[in-house]
Amino acid sequence: MQSSPYMALLHPFRALRPVPEKAHEVACVPYDVINSDEARDLADGKPLSFLHVIRPEIDLDPGLDEHDDIVYARGAENLRTYRHSPFSVQDAEPCVYVYRLVMDGRAQTGVFACVSVADYDSDVILKHELTRPVKEDDRTRHILEQSAHAEPVMLTFRDNDAVAVNMEQTMQDAPLYDLTSDDGVRHTVWKANNPGAFVAAFEGVDHLYVADGHHRCKAASRAAAEVGGPTDSEVRFFPAVLFPMSCMAILPYNRIIRKLPGGPKAFFEALSESFELRPHASPVPTRKGDVSLLLGSTWYGLTLPETSGSSVADTLDVGRLTEAILEPMLGITDPRRDANIDFVGGIRGTGELERLVASGRAELAISMYPTSIEELVDVSDAGLLMPPKSTWFEPKLRSGFLVHLFD
Repeated sequence: MQSSPYMALLHPFRALRPVPEKAHEVACVPYDVINSDEARDLADGKPLSFLHVIRPEIDLDPGLDEHDDIVYARGAENLRTYRHSPFSVQDAEPCVYVYRLVMDGRAQTGVFACVSVADYDSDVILKHELTRPVKEDDRTRHILEQSAHAEPVMLTFRDNDAVAVNMEQTMQDAPLYDLTSDDGVRHTVWKANNPGAFVAAFEGVDHLYVADGHHRCKAASRAAAEVGGPTDSEVRFFPAVLFPMSCMAILPYNRIIRKLPGGPKAFFEALSESFELRPHASPVPTRKGDVSLLLGSTWYGLTLPETSGSSVADTLDVGRLTEAILEPMLGITDPRRDANIDFVGGIRGTGELERLVASGRAELAISMYPTSIEELVDVSDAGLLMPPKSTWFEPKLRSGFLVHLFD
């Protein structure tokens, strides 16, 4: 790869964080992996859960629109209450942190710091998904009402020796937090003794890539533009956990089709005429280009034809699926908006697909081979966008460990 004139700016920050003995009560799942009802259930009986900040509608009438003015005001109030409680502290000096997650024996370790809105706006931080204005509006409003970025985004970068050395040195010290969440994931956070060394190390990183959190990135940019002020003001930076590419894991993002044109039998016949179906296939595809289709109670294997497109985005399995089956056979030209298709994160497994078909909530389930981190980076480098719901990252970051205030 040719050398780049760009470098990523890492920005240490004074994190608002829970006192160690309360971290397990504060830390929670991110806002966008659960709905309001699920958040309400998870926070029941847990007054310190950070869900009260990122999902403040749970403290209000269940019939209230989650975009009501009262919701945003309650989120800001809940953050103020937490900030001035004996259950939180704020670091006196700007810091950099290291955050390790261990899931099913696999560790994923990254640098927790702030990154620059200017880098996002100028494509030093590269995107691969479109954002939806409604979700942008919601997150921007929360940021502005709270004068804080409550949750980090997940970014990735090409492995860098200097960054790796600094992470290893930091992890020799005692951690700030070390806890295992209800889903069995172990979360450990360290504070770096020398944040300047991390800042210098990232000067050797030419690009960062959004893995998870496109709407939070865009909302941070919009909030900075609205607040204005000097280029070095805190609102112009937002928190991220930056992971080397080599430690990232992507699960498949599977699909279900609610109704098949003409019904399952007619669709099966049409599918059989166009493709070689392999009955009694594994529900989990074992190689790129293969998908597994659940019709009735039988899984069928199918190899997707090569794309007629020429871009790296066209070669993705999710793109080839749209070109070969979704558009010509199901009339789904815009998976982002078509109500006949829905998406099921790979963490739920193929058992969830079987349950949805058996219950009649779907007439077809499609089990995908996961997109690779290299494909994500290649698409981003090319300035292209991935089809919707192309990647599902696990494990998920916990919210509430380190909050960035800009007031």
